[in-house]
Amino acid sequence: MSNIKISDDQRIVRHKLPARLSHWTLVLCFFITGLSGLAFFFPDFSWLVQVLGTPQLARLVHPFTGIVMFVAFLNLVRIYWRHNFPEKNDWVWLKNIHEVLKGNEHAVSDNGKYNLGQKMLFWTLILAMFTLLITGIIMWRQYFAHNFSIPVIRIAILFHSACAFLLFTGIMVHIYMAFWVKGSIRGMVEGWVTVRWAKKHHPRWYREEVLPELEKELAEKQNKV
Repeated sequence: MSNIKISDDQRIVRHKLPARLSHWTLVLCFFITGLSGLAFFFPDFSWLVQVLGTPQLARLVHPFTGIVMFVAFLNLVRIYWRHNFPEKNDWVWLKNIHEVLKGNEHAVSDNGKYNLGQKMLFWTLILAMFTLLITGIIMWRQYFAHNFSIPVIRIAILFHSACAFLLFTGIMVHIYMAFWVKGSIRGMVEGWVTVRWAKKHHPRWYREEVLPELEKELAEKQNKV
């Protein structure tokens, strides 16, 4: 197998279809829930509810799209949790963050499937999403709010707002980084990246998980010829 040559332009799977479907469902629900929530919190943005038709409809839809967003996120957690635990190499990435920001990440850190920045975002989103779900249920006037006292509801509103801001900030950083690292968006839209991309941004993931599968697949093809 060591004699098998693999082109840097070879396509490899980065995200499978179930993960991509969950991701884009989350994106859609994030914008619907986020825009309506922003309109509820800041009266100056009340015009945003026109995206959903009327303020009444927006208030009705907001919690349901939030639940769908949470379910989609749970599926992503199920798929990716094992790749997001901190590792010793992550601190090398952090200590050399100045080189990472220059685009020299491959020269200073031997990343697995995700780097420390992505892992930090993952756990931040878990904290924000679970808090938003719990506080959102407490605040849901139509079904649950009457079971809680006014002080509890006020505390829930405070935490809900803070975590909504945390979620929004994290997602904006995520979007920026997706555009900054060329090829990342294609990986989530079409599901594939090139060997060259994997070697540069996530070399250990390529060596330990992708390369053995590629060599096995190519060897089987050669044996059939």
